Amino acid sequence: MRNNMIASLRWVLFVSWRFSRVDRKGRSAVTSFLASLGICLGVMTLITVISVMNGFQLSFIDAIMEISSYHVRADGVDAAAFEQFCGADADIVAATPFYEAQSLLVGEGERQSAAIVRGVSERQLSLDDGFRAQLHMIRGSFDVSGENTIVVGSALANRLGLYVGNRVMLFALSGGNDVDLVSSDRVFTVTGIFHTGYADINAAYAFINIRDARLYFGAGAVQHYGIKLRDTAGDARVIARIRQAFPGAHAESWRQYNRSFFGALRVEKNMLMLLVFLIFVVVGINIFNGMRRIVYERREEISVLSAFGGRSPLIQSIFVAQGFLVGVIGAIPGLALGLLLSVRMGAVFSLMSKLVYAAQRFAYMLVSPQSAAFVRENPMYMIYGNIPPRIIPGEVLVITIFGIFSSLLASWVASRGVLKMTVAEVLRDE
Repeated sequence: MRNNMIASLRWVLFVSWRFSRVDRKGRSAVTSFLASLGICLGVMTLITVISVMNGFQLSFIDAIMEISSYHVRADGVDAAAFEQFCGADADIVAATPFYEAQSLLVGEGERQSAAIVRGVSERQLSLDDGFRAQLHMIRGSFDVSGENTIVVGSALANRLGLYVGNRVMLFALSGGNDVDLVSSDRVFTVTGIFHTGYADINAAYAFINIRDARLYFGAGAVQHYGIKLRDTAGDARVIARIRQAFPGAHAESWRQYNRSFFGALRVEKNMLMLLVFLIFVVVGINIFNGMRRIVYERREEISVLSAFGGRSPLIQSIFVAQGFLVGVIGAIPGLALGLLLSVRMGAVFSLMSKLVYAAQRFAYMLVSPQSAAFVRENPMYMIYGNIPPRIIPGEVLVITIFGIFSSLLASWVASRGVLKMTVAEVLRDE
């Protein structure tokens, strides 16, 4: 049985190879080349687009999870007992306390902006590796060890006109009855300005010392714990253990903290993949039509193969093998080009910026030469180019396999007509 299968496979591959050699010229060769080219471009485009999209989305998600939401947030626990519990849990990497309140900040020239003020430990960077990795200091340092010192986001600093050493007032502050809603006494000195991969954090977050937070946020302020895990997928297990050890605790996962935002990102990615997958649908239709024509043109060969004992499923397998070869020839180069473009995306955006600039300048030289000197390169291309794409091996593998499968499926459907042919009909028609 096994020997028969091997012999049949060798026969199918041999006949398919012979057909491919004959089809190197003429319309069949052009059809195969265009089909492989379509699959190549489809795989390349989809890998590149998904990698860039992953870079955008994961930079947002990493910043949110490491700075804003943490992996798990917990409150309503005894501080000493909870810290001991977290230190003994193998799934927990770090657990740092913090306070949080909303405030209206007043900066230079009476500029105002709403912000979330978070009180953290002065050793936050050393206690939380993920926090340190995602929070990049562009001016000054993350120093909240002194009294009434503050570190603000880059966009928030620009809005308030702040530099290192300037003073900023927490003019309005949320809190309990023992907190003055409006006060001009809460003046802080800026010691650093940070930047993250998520614009909303840059525009709305400021960090102060946890001692100052206890002082200004009032006695009713709730102390939270930001917990980082070795595996973010294990959040449910950790929350279950926290609730079991501390029945009155309130614990929230990163999945719940920004559910709507993460859901929107997932829908956006799925829709993008669906739209780009339509490339393979178009290519599959092209392969289907081309393969049907090839089957029709091979009527004589099919009748001869049938007359010499070739079974219809085996003859159909010859054309399926040709479709598989078309898919492989297109998908493998597409995979290589997609990975190359993904890792060199900075150079691609730089080239696009120069080409767009050259085209705009040329158009202005034709229409309004005096305005051509004011044309500048679009800085957004450099911003996009500085976001590193994220290549996820599983997604790349699925895209490549789907490119081959689309060709294989189209060839199988197109070659089903072989099963309906009879030797007598073909020879009579010829």
